[in-house]
Amino acid sequence: MTSTSRTPYVAATPDRTTFDPDTIPLSLLDRSPIESTPSVPQVSLSDDVDVPQHRWQSFVTRTKQIIQNNTGLLLVASSQAFGSLMSVVVKKLNGFDPPVHPLELIWVRMVITWTCCVTYMSIKKIQDPILGPKGIRILLAFRGFCGFFGLFGSYYSLQYLTLSDSTVLQFLAPMCTAVTGAIILKEEFKCSQAVASLCSLVGVVLIARPQFLFGSASVDTVPDVTEGIAGAVITATPAQRLGAVAASLMGVLGATGAYTTIRAIGKRAHPMHNIVAFSSQCVITSTILILVLRVHIVLPTSLLFLAMLLAIGFLGFMGQMLMTMGLQRETAGRGTMAIYVQIIFATIYDRIFFNSTPSLLSVIGTVIIMTSAIYVALTKQNSNAGKTNEESSDDAALEEGLLSHQDEETEELKESETVVSEQPVEDTKRPLPEGSGKSSSS
Repeated sequence: MTSTSRTPYVAATPDRTTFDPDTIPLSLLDRSPIESTPSVPQVSLSDDVDVPQHRWQSFVTRTKQIIQNNTGLLLVASSQAFGSLMSVVVKKLNGFDPPVHPLELIWVRMVITWTCCVTYMSIKKIQDPILGPKGIRILLAFRGFCGFFGLFGSYYSLQYLTLSDSTVLQFLAPMCTAVTGAIILKEEFKCSQAVASLCSLVGVVLIARPQFLFGSASVDTVPDVTEGIAGAVITATPAQRLGAVAASLMGVLGATGAYTTIRAIGKRAHPMHNIVAFSSQCVITSTILILVLRVHIVLPTSLLFLAMLLAIGFLGFMGQMLMTMGLQRETAGRGTMAIYVQIIFATIYDRIFFNSTPSLLSVIGTVIIMTSAIYVALTKQNSNAGKTNEESSDDAALEEGLLSHQDEETEELKESETVVSEQPVEDTKRPLPEGSGKSSSS
């Protein structure tokens, strides 16, 4: 009889009707709903509380992204706010009795700027913090010399022009820089830029309003800021106004020379080297002119006077720093557009601090100059974009050609390797010379 290892099945009849849940195997199974079964969302009144919080978080995220994408643009625009506020302080100091000469204001501002820049470069261990890199020191000196006349013309014009008029005249510098760049640096200068320059000249005439063209409309009222109190009004004669416009245009020429020199220097110098050269030449030139012209030095007689002198240096340094940081992070076209924001700050500050309202002709001239300047900035940005696309297409074609040439070289290399690999096989099949066989057998 054969033996088997199978256990016979015995049917057990339950002897009770109530069972312990732990003894039932089915109770241990997971009774959660199947994933494929759609579950009905549980809606409660507390969900409405999270909606404003979600909207606020999305708003903060979107704002951070906008700031990150336009960091350079915002830095340049912020620098214009500091520059316009510095012009307000300069105009206030021009109304003191006795008034502070522009040469003294330049000297005070640039001494503070030079000290801050050299200290920063020493801490960061930037080489040649005072003279700059070798080979471009003459260009740096010329940049500072031109920058001095640009700054002096701007400060002098604030004596007889409103803050907004003096500011908008400085917007001629970028277009003059385009002309000098085309002549000296052989850069591209389009006919559209020439038309914009002529339109800007019309805007300058509307702001200057020479008497032989406008008659009584050339007389303008300039707020008197004597002892820092705004509200009084004095009359600027046509001769004084034309002199201020001439000084401002001299400042435009100085700024044009400075910008052109900066383009010629390029990336061969640290941005701080430009600021140090600018401040150094301003201190040297203003000191010489103060001694030659025997300018009366006005010493601070009050804490307000001293605070305003220090504010000029601080605001000027902050404006230069923010401008440098912004231009490092932004393209030339967008950076130039941000510079024109200064006229907005100048108009607001003119109204707040001096209660000055620009005339209709000044507003028309301002709109013409700003429109021309923004048009030049936009066309420059578009041309740069087209140039970039053209270069990228050329790079793609060059890369495609290199890849195809690389494939041909790879096939030739494989064929040569095949020939080389077959060569030793043929050598091994050749019979050995008789001498070599005898020597080996012996």
